[in-house]
Amino acid sequence: MAAPHQLSRRDTRRIAVAAQRLTADRPTELLPLIRHLTFVQYDITKVVAPSADLVAWSRLGSSYSPEEMREALDEQRLLELDSQIRPAEDLRLYRAEMAAWPGTGELLDWQVGIAAWVEANDACRLDILDRLRGDGPLPLSELPDTIMRPWRSSGWTNNKSVQKLLTFMVARGEVALSAREGGEKLWDLAGRVYPDDPVVPLAEAKAERGRRRLTSLGIARARAAVTPAEPNDVGDAGEAAVIEGVRGRWRVDPAWLGQPFRGRAVLLSPLDRLVYDRKRMAEIFEFDYQLEMYKPAHQRRWGYWALPVLYGDRLVGKLDATADHPAGELIVHALHEDGDWSATQRAAVHDEIEALADWLGLAVVLP
Repeated sequence: MAAPHQLSRRDTRRIAVAAQRLTADRPTELLPLIRHLTFVQYDITKVVAPSADLVAWSRLGSSYSPEEMREALDEQRLLELDSQIRPAEDLRLYRAEMAAWPGTGELLDWQVGIAAWVEANDACRLDILDRLRGDGPLPLSELPDTIMRPWRSSGWTNNKSVQKLLTFMVARGEVALSAREGGEKLWDLAGRVYPDDPVVPLAEAKAERGRRRLTSLGIARARAAVTPAEPNDVGDAGEAAVIEGVRGRWRVDPAWLGQPFRGRAVLLSPLDRLVYDRKRMAEIFEFDYQLEMYKPAHQRRWGYWALPVLYGDRLVGKLDATADHPAGELIVHALHEDGDWSATQRAAVHDEIEALADWLGLAVVLP
């Protein structure tokens, strides 16, 4: 067994930044970028711009138009699964897991409970499939509600039974999100949305997803806490690594080792994969950050939708800004600088704020 790669935090940060395509060597095309990243997260928050568009802009720059994303979704070159926008061809890596729903091996109690709830509402499931077969794609409001056993929850989904059933039908590979019209989801039979590609066997698909995830992250834990939709760990993909001063089993994609690095200033979506795994972010970037939109206003330190600021291989601050399109302004409420910024660093970040405003068609308004 080969000895683990010995990496400093600086080495690790540079691998992570380069793997996420955030260096001075920008990518030039949207679809190849998303294929490399494996997905971008859909989110309706538009304080500055939708997260998926911010992720694309932060890498492609002013050449990126949000219309590119919309067209790719309309043409189903990109597909949305669990609020993640993915290349259509990647759905082959998820179909076997869908077929094995609610899981393989000995099921956990919660999996047994969900399967029993879906079975109790099988008549409604069949009614939805029949309606979609004849009239799909359709919004939730036009789907039959013949639920026999309502969904009970202490959260916001309580009694949203058809909506919850749809979620499980997506997980089973029966229905799929076909499109969005005016923010409303349209549902259809999965067979009419997903490409008719050969299904990759479950174990092989999971291993391939882990390898591709590691390529996009550069370095990641072998095992991590379970997270919704997309894991933060990569299993046995890549090669073993030890990060100086950081505990845990790490895996690195050797293709990123020893590569030259040219950094730049970048404004990141709060949902960007570079910072989405807050534990990894804190360990290798030593950066203090939380998304504060769910906090009361008086408890926020950086702002409702503060954008993390990357400079070179360091996360160095947060931008609290709001896009006011009717007024034609990108209003900068605050630019929080972590540590002492140099004049060069500050100028580069301000240039990036101006570039963001230009892309949005707005004028910067400073505090």
